[in-house]
Amino acid sequence: MTASYDIIVIGGGPGGYVAAIRAAQLGFKTACVEKESVLGGTCLRVGCIPSKALLHASERFHEAAHDLAKLGVKTGKIALDLSTMMAHKTSVVNDNTKGIEFLFKKNKIDWLKGEGSIPSAGQVRVADHTYAAKHIIIATGSSVTPLPGIEIDEKQIVSSTGALALAAVPENLVVIGAGVIGLELGSVWSRLGAKVTVIEYLDRILPGMDGEVAKSMQRILEKQGLQFKLASKVTSAKTSSGGAALSVEPASGGKAESIKADVVLVAVGRRANTDGLGLNQAGVKTDERGRVLADAHYQTNVSGIYAIGDVIAGPMLAHKAEEDGVACVEMIAGQKPHVDYNLVPGVVYTTPEVAAIGQTEEQLKTAGVKYNVGKFNYIANGRARAMNATEGFVKILADAQSDRILGAHIIGASAGEIIHEIAVAMEFGGSAEDLARTCHAHPTLSEIIKEAALAVAGRQIHS
Repeated sequence: MTASYDIIVIGGGPGGYVAAIRAAQLGFKTACVEKESVLGGTCLRVGCIPSKALLHASERFHEAAHDLAKLGVKTGKIALDLSTMMAHKTSVVNDNTKGIEFLFKKNKIDWLKGEGSIPSAGQVRVADHTYAAKHIIIATGSSVTPLPGIEIDEKQIVSSTGALALAAVPENLVVIGAGVIGLELGSVWSRLGAKVTVIEYLDRILPGMDGEVAKSMQRILEKQGLQFKLASKVTSAKTSSGGAALSVEPASGGKAESIKADVVLVAVGRRANTDGLGLNQAGVKTDERGRVLADAHYQTNVSGIYAIGDVIAGPMLAHKAEEDGVACVEMIAGQKPHVDYNLVPGVVYTTPEVAAIGQTEEQLKTAGVKYNVGKFNYIANGRARAMNATEGFVKILADAQSDRILGAHIIGASAGEIIHEIAVAMEFGGSAEDLARTCHAHPTLSEIIKEAALAVAGRQIHS
């Protein structure tokens, strides 16, 4: 054995590095295994952070070209400097990853560089070294789900990784998948000048989100220029010097059509990274999707081996992985943390943003729960009008008998920020009336939440 640790975390993404930091805070001798040249995982390197940098930059570009004049700001001719925009993205990524490395040093966490595997319980192998560990936490995250018959080359047919690093704006971009990643990156390149077509197997966009939100968001994105082919499947994609040619059929079967594109983005989901860990050898069980089976304490069937984040069941979200990591380590320490997985917010960083927490109307109807709906539109809010950001609404779902908030769904400016007021209220079992009777500063977008909460009882003031 090269060295011995209390806890070794395999994976340096949001779940893994946060778990390692929390473990060190609690006094555990801790190491984290990461095979990439920097810490931060997919989220910081080629996911959440770089995509938000490009989303923000592309929004400002579009705003300068199309919207500022309405506010009395004359900008003249606007030009895109894509290389500078990409340099901004890279700088943001580098600053964040260096920040995590600093936190590791601050908390005296050893970074074991290389690909980790588990020869047996209590052992982690990295390169030519084997380390002993009382507790092992698997936090290896997820990767892009491939589409049969389509080979990703990260040039003409790209994953989200390639879509974040295009050298030029494609004239025509086809996005396969109308989920969060597809819509966010499709929006980026649409704002920068690409003609974007989104192909989705289901008959709706944003699977899993509230139906009314999905329909409204599709209309908004169509007004922005995105085109949608729903209930359709891509059966093949062939590349040539002239671009890519896709064969597209109705999802239910039928005549195929050919669609050409300069670049194709495959965004049909993600799958757990469990290959190469040696789970079979260690005796760790997985499910039919390759995810690690873990109980409510993140413990696998093998004592001393735990799993968190994208490698176990649940939403594949960085913030969910972070909560997993903290809770797992605190349980190892004998504490009793709690994570309510019904209260994991989801955000789509399009313009406008979409945010959701709790139950959808469809879920409540299926479960036979009686509920009341309170809805308030952005256009009736003074701050939204002042910002020229009047698209969207807040919808709050509350139990018909107790008034307890069961879910909330927002389309609109800063949706990903203002959803958290509702998240806190729901965490404490709050009611719509609790929100309605809370004084909100005027003028703010948060007043839309107050009005939606008032609307649950039919007593909104400004509509």
